[in-house]
Amino acid sequence: MRAVIAVIGKDMVGILARISTICAAANANVMDVTETIMQDLFAMIMLIDISKCTEDYAVLVDRLTKAGQEMRLQVHVMHEDIFNAMHRV
Repeated sequence: MRAVIAVIGKDMVGILARISTICAAANANVMDVTETIMQDLFAMIMLIDISKCTEDYAVLVDRLTKAGQEMRLQVHVMHEDIFNAMHRV
């Protein structure tokens, strides 16, 4: 099982480190990351493997969302099944 994390907001030091540290603490493996900085806007999409996660998925989502709020970023976490269902034609 996998999940997609999208992060958007004002660029600052430590965004990738903070999000990936939360994932690592829950044993959610970061499989792929793409990020870009457009002037002062930071945008990142991260694919994580949650099959061996040691926390409940809802707890992980809450922790990531809270970290985003603390950094004044929008953090959206979506289970792969939901993501795929939304993007089927």
